[in-house]
Amino acid sequence: MDEENELIALRRKKLDALRAKGIEPFGGGFDVTGSIAEVHGKFAEGETLRAAGRITAHRDMGKSHFLDLRDATGRIQIYIHAKEVGPELIELFRLLDLGDFIGVEGSCFVTKSGEPTLKVRTFQLLAKALRPLPEKWHGLQDIEARYRQRYLDLVTNERSRAIFQKRIVILRETRRFLEDRGFVEVETPILQTIPGGAAAEPFKTHHKALGIDLYLRIALELYLKRLLVGGLNKVFEINRNFRNEGISRKHNPEFTMLEAYWAYADFEKIANLTEELICSLAGKICGSLTIEHRDSEEKVVRTINLKRPWRRARYHDVIREVAGDDWFDLSGEQRRDRATNDFKLEILPQLADFEVTQHVFEKLVEEKTIDPLFVTHCPKELVPLAKQNTADESVVDVFELIINAAEIAPGYSELNDPIVQRQRLVEQAGEEKQKIDEEFLLALEHGMPPAGGVGIGIDRLTMLLTGAESIRDVILFPLLRPKKL
Repeated sequence: MDEENELIALRRKKLDALRAKGIEPFGGGFDVTGSIAEVHGKFAEGETLRAAGRITAHRDMGKSHFLDLRDATGRIQIYIHAKEVGPELIELFRLLDLGDFIGVEGSCFVTKSGEPTLKVRTFQLLAKALRPLPEKWHGLQDIEARYRQRYLDLVTNERSRAIFQKRIVILRETRRFLEDRGFVEVETPILQTIPGGAAAEPFKTHHKALGIDLYLRIALELYLKRLLVGGLNKVFEINRNFRNEGISRKHNPEFTMLEAYWAYADFEKIANLTEELICSLAGKICGSLTIEHRDSEEKVVRTINLKRPWRRARYHDVIREVAGDDWFDLSGEQRRDRATNDFKLEILPQLADFEVTQHVFEKLVEEKTIDPLFVTHCPKELVPLAKQNTADESVVDVFELIINAAEIAPGYSELNDPIVQRQRLVEQAGEEKQKIDEEFLLALEHGMPPAGGVGIGIDRLTMLLTGAESIRDVILFPLLRPKKL
C-alpha cells in the first residue's frame, strides 16, 4: 500500500471512530462572527469571536496546539489547550486531520511573536476530509493536475488564489466602470440557429422538441446590435462564447468576452473608452500602470508600460515598418515570396493575398508588441461587420488593441448600412448561404443608429493584469482531455 492509500485508510478509521462516538463527521451549520478576514477586522484582545474554515497547518507543542484555519478570505491562527477545551474535546481533536473543516469559538490574544490568535474554548467538526491535501503526496506537482483538480490548487497555491481573486475584481470593476458611464448590462442567447459575429467553427447540438439544429454562440455581437435597433443606446454583456477550435496558451474553446456598444459613438471614442477602462483596472489590480510579469522564482521577465496616451498606428504603416516600405507596391506573388524566404514564415498555398499580409502582421507585429498599440484602419476583408472608411474604401474604421503580444480587444465603427452589410456577409459566407443571419439583416433594415463597439477577452485581460502565462491559469475549469482511469 503506497503512502497516499495508507493516509486515506487512516482517515477512514478516524471517520469510523467519530461515528462510534456519536459524532456526525459531516455536520450542519455553524454561526460565525464573519469570514476570517472579518474576524481579523474585529480582532481585539479579550474579545470572543467565532470562525470557521479548513485546517491547513498544525504545530504540536505537546498539551497545546497551534493550528492555521483558512477560508477564501485569509488565515487565522488558533490555539487549543487541554485545560481550555477539556478532555472530551481533546479526544475529538485527536481524530482531526489537515484539510478538515471546523468551527471554533475563542478569545482573542496576541502571541509573543505578535501573531493574532484565537484561544479556543470550544470547537465543532464541520466536515471530515477523507483524502490528504497535496503537500502530503505528489498530487499537484503535475501541472495538469492543477487544472483538473482546481479545488486543491486553490487550497494549496497562494498565487493561484490571488489570480482568481483578481479576476473577480476585474469583472466587478468592469461592470461598475461601464454602469457609471450609463451602460446597461443585458443577456443574449447562447443557443442560436445561426452562429454569427465572427469567423469561427461553432459547436453544434440539436433541440428535440423543435426538431432543429442549434449552435453555441461564437460571439455576442449580432444580438447586442438588435438592442441598438430597439433603442438601448449603451449596452454591454459579459458572458461565455464557444469556438470549436484549437487549444493553446492563448485559446480555450470556452472563454469569457465583454462586448459593449455605444450609439452615436465611433471607433475613436471606443478606443478612448477601452484605454480608460484598462488603465482603471490596472490601477485597482496592480496599483500602477507599470505591470511586471514574473516567473516562478519571482524574477521580472517582462515589464509592460500602460502609461497614457497609448500609441495608435494604421495597419498599413505597421506592416511597412516590419515588412518594408515597398510591401504594398509588390505583387501578390512577391509578397508571398518575401514572407516565405525573408521572414521564414509558413505561407499555406490556399491563403488569399490579404491573408498573407495578415499572417505577417500576426507574426511580426502582434507577437512582438509588448506595450499597448492600437492598430487602426484594417483591410475590410478582415472585418465584415465594421463601417467602411470614407477616405479609403479598402479599409474599415476599426482598431485592434495589442498588449503583451496578444490581441486584447477589437473595436469598430459599426456597419449600419443593411445593403452593404448583406454584401459583406454574402462574400464571407461564399457558397454557404445558409450561414447568413437574415433576422439580423431584417433588424438592420428597420434602422440602427451609428455606433461604436468593442469586444474584450476577459481571460486575456486577466492574464495581462496578473502575469499569468497561460489562459488555463485564469480559467477556473479549462477544457481538458478526459483522464484515463
